[in-house]
Amino acid sequence: MDRRHFLALSGLLAFTGRARAAEGSFEVTRSDAEWQEMLTPQQYKVMRREATEPPGSSPLDKLYDPGMYHCRGCDLALYSSKHKYDSGTGWPSFWKAQANAIGTRRDFKLIYPRTECHCRRCGSHLGHIFNDGPQPTGKRHCLNGVSLVFRPA
Repeated sequence: MDRRHFLALSGLLAFTGRARAAEGSFEVTRSDAEWQEMLTPQQYKVMRREATEPPGSSPLDKLYDPGMYHCRGCDLALYSSKHKYDSGTGWPSFWKAQANAIGTRRDFKLIYPRTECHCRRCGSHLGHIFNDGPQPTGKRHCLNGVSLVFRPA
C-alpha cells in the first residue's frame, strides 16, 4: 500500500472521530449545542469530534489564490497562502502556520503516533502535522478544508 492509499484509508477510518479532550480550555468557548447549530454536520464531526474529511473533497485543496485561511470556528488567521503547496494527498497542505495560531498534541488514534493540530483560540480540530513537507521547515500541515475559511487578499 503506497502513502497516498494509506492516507486515504486513514482518513476514512478516522471519519467517525471522537470528542475533543479539552473542551472549555480555550479563549473562545461554546456549548456543544451552539457548535452543532453553527456548523454543518460534517464540519461538526471534523472540528469538534476530530474526524477527517474524505480526501479530495475540499475545494480549498486546489485553491492557490493569494489570501489567508482562517479558523471556521472563531475566524482566527491560521495559514497564509504563501505557505501553501500541493502535497498530492487530497487535503489542503501548508509548510508553516501563522505565529501563535495553532496548538498541537500527540494523537494515538491510528497505529502510530501523530501530531494533531487545532486552533489555539477555540480548539477546533484542523488536521495533522507530518515531517515529510518541503523546506525550509520540512513540515506538512495536512488540514481538513471544512475547518477553514479562505479570505482573499
